[in-house]
Amino acid sequence: MKRLRHMDEETTYWLSYSDMMAGLLLTFVLIISFTMLHAKMQFDAKENELMIRSDELEDERATVAEQKSRLDEQAKMLNAQEEALAEQGEKIAIQEKTLREQHELLNKLEALMSEQQQKLDNIIGVRTELIEELRNEFGNSDLRVAVDEKTGAITFDANILFDYNKATLTASGKEFLSEFLPRYVDVLLSPKYRDYISEILIEGHTDTEGNYLFNMELSQKRALSVAEYCLGDNSKILSKEQLEDLRSVISATGRSYSNPVYDEEGEVDMEASRRVEFLFRLKDEEMVREMIEILSSEER
Repeated sequence: MKRLRHMDEETTYWLSYSDMMAGLLLTFVLIISFTMLHAKMQFDAKENELMIRSDELEDERATVAEQKSRLDEQAKMLNAQEEALAEQGEKIAIQEKTLREQHELLNKLEALMSEQQQKLDNIIGVRTELIEELRNEFGNSDLRVAVDEKTGAITFDANILFDYNKATLTASGKEFLSEFLPRYVDVLLSPKYRDYISEILIEGHTDTEGNYLFNMELSQKRALSVAEYCLGDNSKILSKEQLEDLRSVISATGRSYSNPVYDEEGEVDMEASRRVEFLFRLKDEEMVREMIEILSSEER
């Protein structure tokens, strides 16, 4: 009886132990299952997170690629702008060099213009004084001559010197020149003005009747007749020194009817057009005039 009880107690003990172990095993299984499930859930979550992150990385990569493309494009534009700036810099350097050269040239031209202006002012002053002295010399004389107030040209009618359509000096013409020329030379070739005189011109002029070449020949012959009488070796009008001095600056030419004289109605004054003129030119006068004309044209 006791033995049976003992066996029952032993059996009960092992059953309880088995139940406990089974329960414990079940608990472990549940724990493992739960752990695996939790791990699976975490894995899935991580996988989803990685997928999302992968997509984000792809987007970021695409963005970076786009930004890189933009940066490359901007770099190209910057390079192009740098090249353009370098080219503009070269052009600016060339322009600056040109401006400097033009400025230097302008300074030289201004200095030259100032110098020429000074010469012109001096020449104008000399011409004004010469004209005034010629007017004083011939204004109240018995010689019928006209002194141009602007140029100082001395004009007298050809009728005083020549018969109509002739080129041989008349007796009265020779007498006229013998009185006129010494007084004219005393003024122009005086020590006060001699260094300024570059040329004295004898010009013959005709009226407009007849053809041009006939009048050209007539006007030239008349100018040469005056020059021959005044400057010939047998001339007694001037002293030897005056004659040599005058020969070094004088010339004679004919102008035909290229410069006729007009009356108040605008018609050709035939008698006044038949004339002989004595003109003078001052040294550097033409050069100064040409220089001023050049500078004036450049300023325009």
